[in-house]
Amino acid sequence: MFARFLSTGLTMPGRLKMPAGVNAPFLFFTPFLLLAPFLLFTPFALFTLFALAIARPAAAQTADAGAAAPPAIPASGAPAGAAKKAWRTRGAAHTNADDAVVSGDAQPLQSVKPGRQSIAKVTKGPGTLPNDAGQEWREYDISPYTTRVTSTNRPEQAIVDWILRETGYEAWHSEPLGMLSANHRVLRVYHTPEMHAVVSEMVDRFVNSEAESQVFGMRVVSVGSPNWRTKAQRVLHPVTAQSPGVQAWLLAKEDASLLIAELRKRTDFREHSSPHLLVNNGQSTVVFATQRRNYVRDVILRPDAWPGYEPQTAQIDEGFSLEFNPLLSLDGHTVDAIVKCNVDQVEKLIPVMIDVPTAVAPRQRTEIKVPQLTCSRLHERFRWPADHVLLISMGVVASPVPASASALSLPLSSPTRADLLVFVESKGKLGAQAAAATTAARPAPLKASSYSGRY
Repeated sequence: MFARFLSTGLTMPGRLKMPAGVNAPFLFFTPFLLLAPFLLFTPFALFTLFALAIARPAAAQTADAGAAAPPAIPASGAPAGAAKKAWRTRGAAHTNADDAVVSGDAQPLQSVKPGRQSIAKVTKGPGTLPNDAGQEWREYDISPYTTRVTSTNRPEQAIVDWILRETGYEAWHSEPLGMLSANHRVLRVYHTPEMHAVVSEMVDRFVNSEAESQVFGMRVVSVGSPNWRTKAQRVLHPVTAQSPGVQAWLLAKEDASLLIAELRKRTDFREHSSPHLLVNNGQSTVVFATQRRNYVRDVILRPDAWPGYEPQTAQIDEGFSLEFNPLLSLDGHTVDAIVKCNVDQVEKLIPVMIDVPTAVAPRQRTEIKVPQLTCSRLHERFRWPADHVLLISMGVVASPVPASASALSLPLSSPTRADLLVFVESKGKLGAQAAAATTAARPAPLKASSYSGRY
């Protein structure tokens, strides 16, 4: 009926007559189209005003709290002129003093944890050293030895080590009470007269002027097969060795020279140190030949970085290291020596696959490696007559010098093995060796080796 009323074009009271060409539905929806933008954006405007009304009081409270903070009080006892930063009151003018750096007199943080009470009963003692066993305090002048040794910063440590080897470590940590301390000039000892006799002899072996010029020769060689013993058995005199698999012999100096000459004729003979290596009495020398091998031993997941993990690398020093520390007796007839040898060889690196999934590559995998090693150890003390040569065999162990990375190796080939031999002999006084070197023919120039103490 309403549609009929509009279509007839009748006039309504107080209204104008609708033209005949105007569409009635369009006029009906026109007010709604004009009000639609206001109806849509009005809620967003109300929400924004509400948020601003809440944030303004919170900011005002923060500013008031900063203004009410008290200024920093300098620590008591601070030096004059030491400036410290303090809080500025609200509205105060900025000055240059506000930019001053805090001085170094700031007090460190103090622990609030109270002191721990000892469970064991602790007393101050009588105030004097006990001498129930007749202990005596003596000081030994070791400067004649320490002043001539320049290869180490603490030459007195060698004296302390030899005293501990000769007397035993337990003698200084049990009854009766004993003390052993050394610096660059003085060795201080508190012990029984019997122990002082041992210490005195050991100190004399270092500070003795006759032993100062004594030198020792050492040669490190390897032979591929241990069958060299067949011809040399008649000149070898066995010496007791405590390390498993290690053998030691004594040879006359002439027989040692002939044995080395015979070994040089073998195709599997290799020399790993200079034949003219000399070691001073009482000093330690290290001969080594190693090469570093790198490998990936583990991975750490890193989802925030590409490729999603971080490889952890490690290093292995493959080869051999030989430490030699000789000491001549006071009469010059006996030699004591500490020999320490380490041989390490990487037989192979076993690959292991590790899952390192990421969002982009959920099936991602990477490889790590686990080394399969062969290690040989020797740490022993030897004593022999100074007019003989000491020969030490490590047995058939890993090759002292690892194969070059560029060398061709078959897939089924096993790591190389060799009989490691060490020749040690007393060369006498250094002056005599220098004179012999000047009269002899000049040797061929030697390639630089990785060892110290060469003369």
